[in-house]
Amino acid sequence: MTSARLPLFPLNTVLFPGLVMPLNVFEQRYRAMMRDLLALPEDVPRRFGVIAIRDGREVATTAVGLPDPTAEPERGAAAGFGPDPMKSFHAVGCVADAATIREQKDGTFEVLATGTTRFELRLVDASGPYLTAEIDELDEKPGDGAGVLASGVVRAFRTYQKRLAGARERTLAAQQDLPDEPSVLSYLVAAAAVLDTPAKQRLLQAPDTASRLAEELKLLRAESAVIGKLPSLPAVDLTRHPTSPN
Repeated sequence: MTSARLPLFPLNTVLFPGLVMPLNVFEQRYRAMMRDLLALPEDVPRRFGVIAIRDGREVATTAVGLPDPTAEPERGAAAGFGPDPMKSFHAVGCVADAATIREQKDGTFEVLATGTTRFELRLVDASGPYLTAEIDELDEKPGDGAGVLASGVVRAFRTYQKRLAGARERTLAAQQDLPDEPSVLSYLVAAAAVLDTPAKQRLLQAPDTASRLAEELKLLRAESAVIGKLPSLPAVDLTRHPTSPN
């Protein structure tokens, strides 16, 4: 287990190791974060922590269109997350490595980041222009029976894909090869399945690969059954994450 201090980017979504996440960064506090990451030497990884929001908002109340536009806008690194930001976030997140950070003419940023390692949140510091966090990076443990469970998840996921395609009355595209390595498979399936944030968060913080695969097996079978009765769920692209509005 490795401890580190990283900039913290809270989102209403879950990032998994190995998955790519595009970000459109427009809030001042996160613009400041990206400027600091760009200022790092070329040989230093541009890392930040992505954490799912338990309670609160990605965007502070300076945004146009929110209720009571005459109210004094919240300011500061923790705006929108209450007096104790730790309570607004889930306990486990994912370290992101920003391969691309592009500043636009209007001062916003387009960022392409890849999840690398899970972490446990230890401390949140709101004293700077953006949140920073003390984290413990988590090792990925295989657990018991991960290989056997992975085979079951592959079959269940293929059935799930077919049900999704059928619900949309679409022809299923050529099946993409799924990874053989159980932990990589577990994260890819977790990211691709149509699940709400709490369900994805439970998969992210599973204690080991086998536990994650076992939970996915139950979820995929249950979701496939639901789709058969309610053929109106959206299909998903296997390898893409939704773009965050911030």
